[in-house]
Amino acid sequence: MALPAENTRYTFADCLTWDESNRIELINGEAIMMAAPSSIHQEISMEISRQLANYLEGKECRVYPAPFDVRLFEKEGDNPDDIDTVVEPDITVVCDRSKIDSHGCKGAPDLIVEILSPSSLRTDRLVKLRLYQRAGVREYWIVDPENRTVQVLLTDHKGMLLPHEEYGKKEVAKVNVLEGCFIELSKVFPE
Repeated sequence: MALPAENTRYTFADCLTWDESNRIELINGEAIMMAAPSSIHQEISMEISRQLANYLEGKECRVYPAPFDVRLFEKEGDNPDDIDTVVEPDITVVCDRSKIDSHGCKGAPDLIVEILSPSSLRTDRLVKLRLYQRAGVREYWIVDPENRTVQVLLTDHKGMLLPHEEYGKKEVAKVNVLEGCFIELSKVFPE
C-alpha cells in the first residue's frame, strides 16, 4: 500500500498493510510520518540500549530499540481494527513477557525512552507524555541531545507521570523500574 493519506482515520490493521520501510505512528487514528533519526540520535539510542541490554542479560525484562511498535491501549480480545494508537518509542523496556507478540508490545511498557529531535520536541514532551501517562507507563525518559540531559518522569500514586530527576552529561542516571540499574551518561554523551 502507498503512504497513508491525510485526513483519514487509520487503525493497526492498516499499519499491517503498509511498507515496513516507512516509519509511521498512529495517534488516535491519525498517521504521523517520522523522519529518519540523525546519527547522534542513533549513537545515543545505541549506547542506552547497550547499557540496558548488558544489565538485563539473564533477567526477565527485555529492551527493544526502535523500530518496535507499542500498542499502548490494546486490551485482551482487541482486533487490529480496534487499535488506533501505535507508537514507536526510541527504546522500550518490557518486563511482562505476556505483553510481547510478533508485532511488538501490547499495553504499557515499564520504561520508555524518547530521544528529542527538532521534529519531535512537541510530540515527545506533550502528546506522547499524555499517552504514556494514560496508558500507565511507569517510567519515561526524555533524552535531550542538544543539552546533553536526561529528564526522568515517574508515575505517582495518582497515575500521573511527574518529573523525578534530571541528569547531566557526566552523571549516572538511575533506572527506577529496574532495581540496581544505572546508565553512565558520560558514555551516552561523549565529548
